[in-house]
Amino acid sequence: MLRLSQKLLLFVIAAAVVPLSFAGFWLLREAERELAGRLEREQRALAVAAAESTGTQLAASLEALAESALLIDWPRVSSAEAEGGLRLLASQGPVVVAATLTDAARPDVTPMLSGLEGRPSLQVSRDELLALLPLATLGSYGEPGQLALGAAQDSGGGPWMPAAIQVGPRGPRAPMVVLALTLTVLDRWLVEHAPPVTTLEIVDADGRVVASSQWHQRVSTLDPSRLAVLRAGHELATTATEQLSVAKVPGRLGLTAVTSIPLDAARQPIRSLRRSVLGGMGVTVLLLIIVSVFFTRWLARRLEALSLVAEAYARGDLSRRVELSGGDELTTLGQVFNAMGAELESARGRLLQWNDELKKKVDEATADLRAAQAHLLEAQKLAAIGQLGAGVAHEINNPLVGILGNAQLLLMEHAEGDADFSSLKQIEDSAMRCREITQQLLRFSQKRGVVSLAPMDLGALVTRAMAIERGRSPGVTVEVVVPRTPVRIDGDSEQLEQVIAQLCANARTAMAKAPEQRLTVSVAATAAGAELSVSDTGKGIAPENLERVFEPFFTTKDVWTNIGLGLAVAYRVVQEHEGSIDLTSAPGQGARFLISLKSPGTTQKQAASVVAGVGGQGKGITG
Repeated sequence: MLRLSQKLLLFVIAAAVVPLSFAGFWLLREAERELAGRLEREQRALAVAAAESTGTQLAASLEALAESALLIDWPRVSSAEAEGGLRLLASQGPVVVAATLTDAARPDVTPMLSGLEGRPSLQVSRDELLALLPLATLGSYGEPGQLALGAAQDSGGGPWMPAAIQVGPRGPRAPMVVLALTLTVLDRWLVEHAPPVTTLEIVDADGRVVASSQWHQRVSTLDPSRLAVLRAGHELATTATEQLSVAKVPGRLGLTAVTSIPLDAARQPIRSLRRSVLGGMGVTVLLLIIVSVFFTRWLARRLEALSLVAEAYARGDLSRRVELSGGDELTTLGQVFNAMGAELESARGRLLQWNDELKKKVDEATADLRAAQAHLLEAQKLAAIGQLGAGVAHEINNPLVGILGNAQLLLMEHAEGDADFSSLKQIEDSAMRCREITQQLLRFSQKRGVVSLAPMDLGALVTRAMAIERGRSPGVTVEVVVPRTPVRIDGDSEQLEQVIAQLCANARTAMAKAPEQRLTVSVAATAAGAELSVSDTGKGIAPENLERVFEPFFTTKDVWTNIGLGLAVAYRVVQEHEGSIDLTSAPGQGARFLISLKSPGTTQKQAASVVAGVGGQGKGITG
């Protein structure tokens, strides 16, 4: 059973595609007929133009030569004067490649010109040139100024034709000026004016090709199929392989112009037109079918939208709505569905409102509880660390005072060169080291100061802090990259300087044995505030330790020079600035700490939380 969309598609094809196809084929046939006629007219015009150009170039040149020849009294000129006259005639006609004078009454006057400068070379003797024309017959029937052409001849320089001009009174012994005329001028014109894939040929009465657009060097016989059309006298004809056009050369030269085009080339425009028209028709039909398909699918989707909403209501999903636009009946039906769904959903919504509000309150309380629990855990962890540090420091302080005091008293009783002096000095240094550790433990367990966040220039702070760090880093190349314009943030300058100092100290320790020691500190403004980067070329950090570097008492140093609180304190300060600190590192490739801070006015300026430590604010041995 056909669906509605399929029925609509068949109707459109029957009502539009079939009539369009009939109309398109009729227009195509008429266009092909008109195009074929235009192509035939163009070929006929080309043949006529070639014939007229040939007649103009040969006939006009010969007539001008004949008129000039009659101006000289040839029966009375000397041999030298005859040669000069021939040179004068040759200079007037660019087609002349050889010339001679024959006068039976004066056999001693026989000048012969050949090898003229700038003309094709012609290897022909005077007797051979005279033998090509029936001079006695021409003189018996001709008049002074009469022209005659001989058959085309071959030569190394290309085809040529003999010509005779009668320059004396009628008679078999009438004096004649005999010329050799090159046909390369015609070849050149045909080559320049022949369209692509078109052959232009000039043929004499015997069917020999005297000039061609193919630059032939010898006189050839016209192709038999073309010769048959020529002798049949058709102006336009079609053979099995070519389309030909024939035009007589004006004048009495006995020449004919023949143009030939291969049928494939001649019919190429028609085939192109056919492809274009059929392609256009195909595209039009295809577009029409595509539009019809889209229309039927659009209609089917509108009906399906109503069906899906009705099924959703049956399942209890009252939030679904029919999304239809327009002013047709389907749109009105969709609006009715929407009104019914809205009324049902409103009734059920009132029943579920109390449940939703209760769930929301429970979720908010749960989120607050989790946040409080996280803060409590963090505070307990830091409190435990503070209590441990304070307890250890106080327990160690008392015996350490005795050790350090006794060691110093013994040092006063022994000279520097004494055998026990070195051992006592080591005891004193170890005790001093223990004192430093207990002091740091006590400082970590003390109350934290109030974090005073205020707008400041991070670039100026880094420049000031690094001026001090340069003196603490002998042998280390320190690079500081700070923008020229201020980089504004909310921060506590004293605590941020401590963070920079701790990161630089950590970098110096990591680069202690590195072949290249370079410390780079840079500041960059961001959309949210600014970024502070501290990178070194030290030994790097193993991947398994990256997540623990900010933990208190954790260290990756080869020599344990501290108790592992520096990065933990730095992390705490950055957190109190509502920022973040990230670490990227790999073994042997150094480390890079990236601190992100907020722009002015975006932080909550508050005091740091207090972590109480056992023993309060103890000061250590020398406190």
